[in-house]
This record gives sequence, structure tokens and C-alpha cells, in this order.
Amino acid sequence: METDHPGTGGPEQVPGLRTATFDAVAQADLVHRRILRPLDLVQDAIARIEALDPTLNAVVTTDFERALETACRTDPDRPFAGVPILLKDLCVEADGIRCSEGSRFLADHVSHGDQEYVARLRRAGFVVLGKTSTPEFGMAPTVEPRLSGATANPWDVRHSTGGSSGGSAAAVAAGMVPVAHGNDAGGSLRIPASACGLFGLKPTRARNPLGPRYGDAFAGWVAEHVLTRTVRDSAALLDVTAGPAAGDPYWAPPHAGTWLHETEKPPGRLRIAVTRRTPDGDLAHPDVLAVLDDAVALLEELGHLVFERDLVELDGRVGSAIGRMYGAATDWAIRYWVEELGREPGPDELEPLTRLYWERGRQVSGGELLMAVTVLQQFTRDLAAVTDGPDGFDLWLSPTLAEPPPRLGEMRAEDGDATRAEARSARFVAFPLVVANITGRAAMSVPFGYSAEDLPIGVHFLGRFGGEGTLLRLAAQLEQARPWADVWPTTSARCLGHHHPSPA
Repeated sequence: METDHPGTGGPEQVPGLRTATFDAVAQADLVHRRILRPLDLVQDAIARIEALDPTLNAVVTTDFERALETACRTDPDRPFAGVPILLKDLCVEADGIRCSEGSRFLADHVSHGDQEYVARLRRAGFVVLGKTSTPEFGMAPTVEPRLSGATANPWDVRHSTGGSSGGSAAAVAAGMVPVAHGNDAGGSLRIPASACGLFGLKPTRARNPLGPRYGDAFAGWVAEHVLTRTVRDSAALLDVTAGPAAGDPYWAPPHAGTWLHETEKPPGRLRIAVTRRTPDGDLAHPDVLAVLDDAVALLEELGHLVFERDLVELDGRVGSAIGRMYGAATDWAIRYWVEELGREPGPDELEPLTRLYWERGRQVSGGELLMAVTVLQQFTRDLAAVTDGPDGFDLWLSPTLAEPPPRLGEMRAEDGDATRAEARSARFVAFPLVVANITGRAAMSVPFGYSAEDLPIGVHFLGRFGGEGTLLRLAAQLEQARPWADVWPTTSARCLGHHHPSPA
């Protein structure tokens, strides 16, 4: 673990360190003030990727030549002129870049055209350098696809990054790029944020567009956004990507002003419910509980009212509905690509866990799927009655994950034994982050501490529908009180030139 202050730069003799410790807002400011060119930012990021990725295996596809050409013609007055970004290799497509979704089935697929989300990033001045690794179709909380191999956690390369946006998380935590895209259908931004010591905001349903490929995905569960080192980067990114696109089936409540401005406002005195137990009644790992207790103490010190309350009951009916939704979502994803590619996946083109979920999904009838949606919509109303009632509260605090990041291999499914990996993963993600996806609410994971082995541990806040402002204001207050962006993992741009072990 190394410490440094973002924005202070680094030794000039090591390629890529000129901008390594600057967040996206600060990098853009260097260009706006004509201190650096967009090309300089991109060249620095490429040097860092080339130096760090052989150890971490986070970047699965590069587009460096076109990125350099784009940087040369980027208007330096754009909001994020020349700032390098990586895209998660799932759902979001970028013209001319391979889109494999972590699957051998799509190993040779190249996208034609940009998703609207990518187009908005480009219009803001971001330069896309390539794609980051993901588990096959995003269906695991660890990034260990057979297509490209395991992605290592920069804090300890023997451990998982979490998933499914773990490739992006590793790239940002290591300082390859200041921000990287991810998406979230059940915690896939927040899980790797916690595991890699980053800030991870899951926006309100439909805050960012999914088109033109999709109107929504997984009945509205999927949200697009980014993983960042700083709160202001997350807010500023939302300012350039949020808002409905033509033909969207629905959109999030409009927001007056900018999200970045929200980070400059005090949050006020918030009522925050906290739980230490999973829906099954189990306590989190002792290291996780210690970090949660530390967070509660700081919140109270800052003037917030924190009180104990267990999560709204996720009974068997709700749990079954969630399972049917995930199965049907896997069936949908494979059907979608069968239609796109014009062929069925071969016997060795899908991994054991994907096949397990696919088999379950093909058993779900149309009526059963709609009943699952009905059950989960009722759960959404039940939760609203609790949080918005006379004894309600603003936020629900819990651990993001039930334990520190496990070792690589523990959650990887093997042939003939996919259920073992499923059960191991369930212990890791025992706190129901999926509630934010079911209900469409905004939520976030905030880096807050470390395990006895110096692995990052985050705490999770479930907000309201349309409640990004409250979350960003609180996150900025916590960041100021307990800065985290000046602490760097040992495998990072901050430590380039040092020896780093290879993953075990």
C-alpha cells in the first residue's frame, strides 16, 4: 500500500507517470489550461496500460492506434478533452472494437456503430482506449473467464477484483486510466468498487441510456455508469451521459443543475438505517463489521442519525422471483446473440455457470417471468412504504460485501461443478445489492477501510429512486473526512518501477 495525493504528479523519468495520479476532472483541466495536449493524456495512459496490464490482465482489447489519432484531433475545450477511458466488454458497444462479453461464443465479434452512451462519452471529449475484461455475460462476481483468463486485484494479485465490472475496477485502481465504464444488474459496479477500493455509484433506473441496442435490459435492472477514484469524477461523468435518448421506454426523474454541483453541497442531517446481517441472519466477516462500525461512528460524528434496522424481508417468494429473472436474463442474452450471429453456441463456447443459468432460464415460461416481475414490483412498493413512511429514513447502510475479496479460483466454476462456484459466490455477495436494481433506486459503495490483509472493504448505501444527489453529497462529505484516493495499491502507476509478483 502506497500513499500519494491525487494531482501531485510523479517522477518524470518513468513513462506514464506525468498524469498517473490526476483524476479525470484534473486531467481535463490540464488540457483546458493548455498545460498538456489531449495526445499527452492518451500517450501517458497507453504507457501505463502497457506497463501494468501484463500483471493484472484487465484489458482484453486495445484500440491504441485509433485512440492516438482521435486525440490529435480532439477539441481541447471539450469537457473531458483527451481524457482516456476504457469500456467494460459487456452491453456497451463501440464502433470497430471487439465485443466478446467474456465469451468464446463472441470471441471474433466486432461492433458496428456506437451505443448512445459511448457516443455521449466521445462528444464530451473522452478517448476510448479499449475494452476491459468481464465474466461471461457478466454472470459472476469475479472476473475469471476462460476466454481471456483471470483479472488480478491490484491490492493483492492473488485475489479477485469482484465482478462483473472487475476489469474496469482493476484498471482504475491501478491508475491505468482515471475512470472506466461499468454496468450493474445486481451489484456489478458496487462489488468491484468495494473489492478494489474505488467509488461505485449505481444510478437510478434509466438515468443513462441503453440504446439503440436495448430499450432496457433485464426488465430495467441494468444501469450504466463508471468506476472512479474520486466522487467528483463520478458526478461529472453523470453530467455528460445522463438523460433519455430518442425512443427510450421510460426515463429517470429530471435533475435540476449539475451532479458535480451536488458534491459541493452539504448533505444535511440524514436519517440512516444500518444492518449488519444478511437476509439469512448471518453476520458479515469480522473485518467487514469493523469497517462498518467505523463508518457508523464517522456518520454520527458528522451529525447524521444512524439507527439499527434489518433489511426489508426478502422472503422465499421474492428470492424465487429473483432467480427466475436471472435465469431468464441469461436465456435472453444467449438468444440475442444467436440471432445476431446466426448460429447456436458450440459445445465448448459457453462456460459451466452460463450453461447452468441457461438451462434454468429455458424452463421459465412467459407467464412465470411476468409473475416474477409482478412479485418484484410489489416488493418495490413494500420497500417504499418502509422508507417513505412516517418512520422512514433517507438511506440504508450495510456492508457492500460479506467478506474481503476471496482468492482467485475460489469462485470460478469448473466442468460438472458449477453449483459449487455459485454457492461460494453467494457467500461473498450475501448482502442483497440487487435490491437497488429491482427497485430502480440509486445506490453506492464507498471505500472505507481494509482487512487484516490490506484488502479494500467498502460500505453500501441504498438511496431513493432519483436520489443520486443525496448519495453524492454524502459521499463527498465522507471523502473529505476520510480521503481514500491518496492510498494506492502496490501494483499501480504510483509504484511503477517496483517489482510486482505474478498472480498465483
